[in-house]
Amino acid sequence: MEWRRGRLRLIDQRALPARLRYVECSTVGDVVRAIRDLTVRGAPAIGAAGAYGVALAAAGAETPAGVRRAARRLRDVRPTAVNLARGVDRVLAAYVARGADGALAEAHSVAAEDVAANRVLGGFGAELLPPGARVLTHCNAGALACVGYGTALGIVRAAAEAGKRPHVWVDETRPVLQGARLTAWELDRLGIDHTLVADVAAGSLMAAGDVDVVVVGADRVAANGDVANKIGTYPLAVLAHHHAIPFVVAAPTATIDLATVDGASIRIEQRDTREVTHLGAARTAPRATSAHNPAFDVTPAALVTEIVTERGIVRPPFGPNLQALVGP
Repeated sequence: MEWRRGRLRLIDQRALPARLRYVECSTVGDVVRAIRDLTVRGAPAIGAAGAYGVALAAAGAETPAGVRRAARRLRDVRPTAVNLARGVDRVLAAYVARGADGALAEAHSVAAEDVAANRVLGGFGAELLPPGARVLTHCNAGALACVGYGTALGIVRAAAEAGKRPHVWVDETRPVLQGARLTAWELDRLGIDHTLVADVAAGSLMAAGDVDVVVVGADRVAANGDVANKIGTYPLAVLAHHHAIPFVVAAPTATIDLATVDGASIRIEQRDTREVTHLGAARTAPRATSAHNPAFDVTPAALVTEIVTERGIVRPPFGPNLQALVGP
């Protein structure tokens, strides 16, 4: 994403991989729609988009009360990822203290900090990957899910830049296919060796000895180390535990929420059931069939091997170690 001539410019992720298309947001409503409709997605990315949304409200001659209302709209549009609320609240506080110019400066800071954190995180995580590592990942946690570089894919990317030549098993990630559409697209552009697989193939790959490590991103990490991430992450963690495969979570400290005690306290977003009953415009289930479509699941801390952040790698016991890392 980038700020150009007073507008927020985003890659329209809905169009990928067929087309590289951009969307420009000039109002808070534009940003809300972009986040809700998955034009922009990924916890760090929507955090920065929400930050710029508040800056747009501040620049639009809104009253202080209007800017606060805009912040509430942005904060509530996707509730699971903590980055969104944090980005919005940071820029709102800057607006209260320093006005519209201060709000925009703080939004720029949110964006710049994300790129810098991901690069450092990637370097730490790359140390966990042996040469030629066969990495299974889920959903999309690359540059598209962030302001730049990536979290889980940032680790893979840093390993590739270090000459380790990783291979990535890319889960398709039903129901919206972020792995097939977005992660594979990023890896192709980066020139990193990868193979797309159906989500249901993960267990067989592990049983065959074809996976060395699972690396995923996160939308919120609770104080005890429970991790909310894209639906389908939890069963991967169970499979990895059964096969004695490391399960690594890539999460900048902005994604760690010490105010959330555990995974049971995380609000899980429910999305349109058409994402399950349809593939694009085509219906794939009988009309009378109902569907359930949670966007995320929670992986218990007991199944997580490491959490990689820009401040270092955290290992169990996660509760005290996360507290020491992030602070009060």
